Amino acid sequence: MNTQLQPTRNDILPPHVDHLSAILPDDPLLMMGAGPVPIPSAVARANSLVINHLGETMAKIITQVKDMARYVFQTRSNWVLGVAGPGSAAMEMAICNLVWPGTRVLSICNGFFSGRMAEMSRRAGADVVTMNEIFPHSMSLERLEALLDEHRPHCLTLVQGETSNTTFNNDVKNIARLAKARGCLVIVDAVCTLSTTPFEMDDWQVDAVITGGQKGLSSIPGVSLLAFSDAAWSRIRERPTPNTHWCLDALLAENFWHKASYHYTAPVSGVLALHEALRLVCEETLPVRFARHLRCSTALQDSIEAMGLSLFAPAESRLNSVVGINLPEGITNQAVCSTISSRYQVEISGSFGLPIVRIGQMGEQCRAHHLFRTVHALGSTMRDLGATVDLPSGMAELENSLQRSKAD
Repeated sequence: MNTQLQPTRNDILPPHVDHLSAILPDDPLLMMGAGPVPIPSAVARANSLVINHLGETMAKIITQVKDMARYVFQTRSNWVLGVAGPGSAAMEMAICNLVWPGTRVLSICNGFFSGRMAEMSRRAGADVVTMNEIFPHSMSLERLEALLDEHRPHCLTLVQGETSNTTFNNDVKNIARLAKARGCLVIVDAVCTLSTTPFEMDDWQVDAVITGGQKGLSSIPGVSLLAFSDAAWSRIRERPTPNTHWCLDALLAENFWHKASYHYTAPVSGVLALHEALRLVCEETLPVRFARHLRCSTALQDSIEAMGLSLFAPAESRLNSVVGINLPEGITNQAVCSTISSRYQVEISGSFGLPIVRIGQMGEQCRAHHLFRTVHALGSTMRDLGATVDLPSGMAELENSLQRSKAD
């Protein structure tokens, strides 16, 4: 008897492979948007490996990841954890472990991602008050003090670098000081700023710091890090009810990240990639890395303005790691992003409802050869779309700015 299944007219046939493979370009795009960013070859190699997620090798890797992360976070806290998920999963892990029904939260909101922290807090059952400040440099510390005294929050949330509108909160230290003086825990999103600009968890008295792998660290998307202070960990241990998020429960995550035991199957390739990314940060050192980011971002900003375009955020609140560029009248960010990608193989980002495009300066994006290619592609795209720009002046200023920073 022939038991082989015979096809019928109703069988669903597999799609043509040729059609599927045509999605990806022949040459990789240069990723110069707000993330993900290009990854170093060492990170790519590590991401190609799979090992036992509970073996001795993984235990050693986790120990080293925590040690290197403490340097990047600038903390001596024991409570460094990872999460299989994007930076937003780390954000939710921080919030859902420190916030529950009845918790009072004050959220400083500068844009989309700081608003996300407020929304996550609301969904956790918190009583949330927002302090809306589009450009953080204008924020009144006196008004913040008044809100802290009036609302008496248990937790305060803020974003150091708001990638949605390219603004920078450069006063985290004083904000945290005011909150801590009132017994309030401070939760900071440093997804695009960690390792690109100074952040000092212990010195600034921050209680929870969130970062993603795919931005300043130049690792892959999908594996993120966070750190809790001792005070935050004490609150987590003393919460009155179990965390409703099983995968994001910090006390369960402690099993894997601190006891070499099982929580869930870890993304081992991603952890290996993160290990290599952190190793490269430590090898470069934070002061050198900060200087590289500042030098490259300043050169990019100078070249854009020399070309005749303007920057979105005022200098006092301008984020260096993601630069926002105002668009000439009649040109949409969709048209710019599509043209620069299809014609020049450079990928930049649109925005969250603003008439701007965004160029990243994080990790491997901060290399001179990437800058020259990106500035040329941006100026050429603007010309293609009918804008009047001075591309030669932009390119010349990029070179001059990079040379000036070397002389300094």
